[in-house]
Amino acid sequence: MSPVLHVGIDDTDSPRMGCTTYIAALLVDELTNLGCTFVDYPNLVRLNPNVPWKTRGNGAVCLRFACDEEKISSAMRTIVVIVKRNSDLAHKRTDPAVACLRGEVPAGITAFSKKVIRSVAAVREAEKTAKKFKISCISLKGRRGIIGAIAAIGETLQGDHTYELIAYRTPQTRSSPRKVDPESVLRMDRETRPLTFNNIDPETGRILVTPRGRDPILYGIRGENPDIVLRGHGIVKANEDVERWVIFRTNHGTDDHLSQVPSVAEALPHRPAVVTGKVSTMPHTIPGGHVIFELRDGSGAIDCAAYEPTGSFRDAVRKLVVGDLVEAYGGIRKGTKKYGHTLNLEKIKVMDLAQDIRFENPRCSKCGKRMESAGRRQGFRCRKCRIEDTTARKIPIAVERELALGMYLPPPRAHRHLTKPITRYGREK
Repeated sequence: MSPVLHVGIDDTDSPRMGCTTYIAALLVDELTNLGCTFVDYPNLVRLNPNVPWKTRGNGAVCLRFACDEEKISSAMRTIVVIVKRNSDLAHKRTDPAVACLRGEVPAGITAFSKKVIRSVAAVREAEKTAKKFKISCISLKGRRGIIGAIAAIGETLQGDHTYELIAYRTPQTRSSPRKVDPESVLRMDRETRPLTFNNIDPETGRILVTPRGRDPILYGIRGENPDIVLRGHGIVKANEDVERWVIFRTNHGTDDHLSQVPSVAEALPHRPAVVTGKVSTMPHTIPGGHVIFELRDGSGAIDCAAYEPTGSFRDAVRKLVVGDLVEAYGGIRKGTKKYGHTLNLEKIKVMDLAQDIRFENPRCSKCGKRMESAGRRQGFRCRKCRIEDTTARKIPIAVERELALGMYLPPPRAHRHLTKPITRYGREK
């Protein structure tokens, strides 16, 4: 029986060009031509989106295939050549790497992968993992790329997962605007949702299946199973040639990056987190349209921010009041000399509502109209009746809440790759 190889690839692209998934697409053809047999769909693994050294989507890939012993050397040479040829080696932040494991994936590599997705790992830790589990690593420049390459091997997507069909442009068209027919995307969305997701932004009508950069991707269709993304691909019309397409199995739309932290004090910079606490300041809007409130538990407090691109999500955040119990989901931005750490909100879950108490001036006992203050500690007076009451005080009024318990998310245009959309709740695998 031919041995199974798990080949992880990461950090090949840069903000200006390239795409690691495109390299995987090229390798599917090359390895098939060599006689290799795939044992899984190509895996697209999104890593921690909050690390400061990521490029765009922080995605690594893993190819899992069986290969005759005498062809392994040829297969690995082919992989390294294609990775090198299609990486942006000139960019200072790009450190392409290939990692290869033979046989079953040990639990220790899976644990390392979860750390890379949910936290921060160092190159030294990746090197220790490679040595312990006999993972062969090839770095084409710096060593940072081995972190994601090993993590892609370890995330075998045994839990919740989705699929994405990615169609690629020809080299001749990559510097020009994408020519995907918007009406065909609308039709595809109508005919395939909710089994596909994040095709269109409902607030703006913006098409979300097409990226905006100079990378080779023409469009990507995300969904619950391979059949539905393939069906969507058959509906979408492009007015340019499609060079190739591949279906990936992925952790897109699964919240794989989010995990509960025990306390606010343990929400650390550059990490995704779920923090539970009570709202301790009224939400307020700062220049730029961002909405900020403070969340507190017994260990401390942290600012939570709903940024302007999250659109109507901010309306829900503005309706929070002091005392509301919420779960806040998002990434922790490192504090500055002026401000502490901030949780950049990806979603919130309202768990319990406090009473919203507003204080109103008392009414005049004669005419029933609201009185006005007679001055500090001097009670109230009625301007119409000229009645003064030095003992009167403001009256507490419980205001009916406009916010319901439940989960609140930004519109799809503001989702990260890993954010689980509301249509996927209850569809987890």
